[in-house]
Amino acid sequence: MTDSTAASADAAVETAAAAWPAIVSLSLGVFALVTAEFLPASILTPMARDLSISNGLAGQAVTATAVVGAIAGPAIVVGTSQFDRRLILWLLTCLLIVSNTLAALASNLPVLLFSRILLGISLGGFWAMSAALALRLVPPALMPRAMAIIFTGVSLATVCAAPVGAWIGDRWGWRAAFVVADVVALVALAAQLVTVPRLPPADKATLSTFFLLLQRPRVRSVLIIVALVVSAHFAAFTYVRPFLEQVPRMDVDTISLALLAYGIGGFFGNLVGGFLAERSERTAVVFASALIAVSALVLVLLGVSMGLSGTATALWGFAFGALPVGVQTWITRAAQDHAESAGGLLLTAFQIAIASGAVLGGFLVDGFGPHGPIGYCAIAAGLACLVALASVRRPVLA
Repeated sequence: MTDSTAASADAAVETAAAAWPAIVSLSLGVFALVTAEFLPASILTPMARDLSISNGLAGQAVTATAVVGAIAGPAIVVGTSQFDRRLILWLLTCLLIVSNTLAALASNLPVLLFSRILLGISLGGFWAMSAALALRLVPPALMPRAMAIIFTGVSLATVCAAPVGAWIGDRWGWRAAFVVADVVALVALAAQLVTVPRLPPADKATLSTFFLLLQRPRVRSVLIIVALVVSAHFAAFTYVRPFLEQVPRMDVDTISLALLAYGIGGFFGNLVGGFLAERSERTAVVFASALIAVSALVLVLLGVSMGLSGTATALWGFAFGALPVGVQTWITRAAQDHAESAGGLLLTAFQIAIASGAVLGGFLVDGFGPHGPIGYCAIAAGLACLVALASVRRPVLA
């Protein structure tokens, strides 16, 4: 048998062993989760008016989800380590359904916030477990491809959730948007019930497991990369609309097109990120970080050009779409023996970077104008690229 024939045979065996229907059901779950997470942004004004609260208070529905998610991820990994992961996945999806139902029925702010806290638990638990689930549902070599499929749910929700939510809210009321999100979650649960096999607990996680993982150089490297590039992204993207309004002087319709291009770019970036990570997770992360830095630099130096600003924004979305698959693959390969705990660490790093980036961006835009957050994005993403380049691949248990 020739080498190429043997390689083809090995690939066929790997593909046959992969539980692709279960991976698709996880992608549906992600789509349902991210859709629910993004909904308040698209229906904020009518929701606040109906509940007789300010827009600022209504916006805390988003904050509650993010804060709880950062805590819930590691807590669920440790607290449920003795249970079948399929059962935990089903329970998390059921929690999402309950959350959407409560939000649709909410008559006051406390009920709304409670519903979003439940969403944060579901979101945090799912993201902490997602890479570990993918690693158990497909052969290790195909894990990046599986993660790319799962993250397709994120990309689709990013593109669709806000405009579709706004459209539904405008025609049938903001509560109808949560009802539709509930239907999506029910479809995801049905798919998971049918396709996900038994997954007995494999990672007996404790609090000490997290400290053990932090001693591994490759784990520390990817957490530093996430802290830099994710804070860079959210410091800048939180304030991208003021930049596009004030520097290239885009009108509202043009800004909407630029952000749509960003979302579409993210969808295709996710696919490319999976392709690159399957071959080398470091290449995927270097590529994504460098392209984010270059896109931000173009905005800073040449942002007065409407065409260049629009193109740079689309490339930025493409680059950020490629990043999550790369970092998820990186940390999972660096900690295959404790994949869920590693996922919990990565989730917490993401949430802290998101929050700190948004806060830092606020200081920068107040102190330096619209160029401030974008300039920080270029510098921090460039540093993340250098950290990734400097990281040396080590054995899994190094």
